[in-house]
Amino acid sequence: METINYQTASSADIDDLVNLLSDLFTIEKDFSPNLAMQKRGLELIINNHATATVQVAKNTAGKVVGMVTAQLVISTAQGAASAWVEDMVVDSTYRGQGIGKELLQKTLVWAKENGATRAQLLVDIENTAALGYYKHLKWESTQLQARRILL
Repeated sequence: METINYQTASSADIDDLVNLLSDLFTIEKDFSPNLAMQKRGLELIINNHATATVQVAKNTAGKVVGMVTAQLVISTAQGAASAWVEDMVVDSTYRGQGIGKELLQKTLVWAKENGATRAQLLVDIENTAALGYYKHLKWESTQLQARRILL
């Protein structure tokens, strides 16, 4: 079995990250791949270490094969920071090896170390594989439903 290394992403990882996001955004109906926008978003997260992170899994060749992003927001319900987890994706050839679970765990450790008392994420309601995956990992459904408006 190949050794997988986990770490915080750097600017040098952006091309690999954009490719993973491209895969993810072809699955999620609310988003479309846009390499320039995804690159800009990743740069903003990577350069904002105080309140955001990109956790990555790399294969022995140093290629990013999985990622999770998270950002801190203030929760009035918690009276503390809350981690907004996004962009959870593992390269299809590496799925089923526990990489996603480990990335999520490392992201939650980062969040807790940075004052978060809760983490939340969005999942496409038609992505039954993702719904089952998060249920398996004990992420709870809530009564809340996401809404958006583009500015």
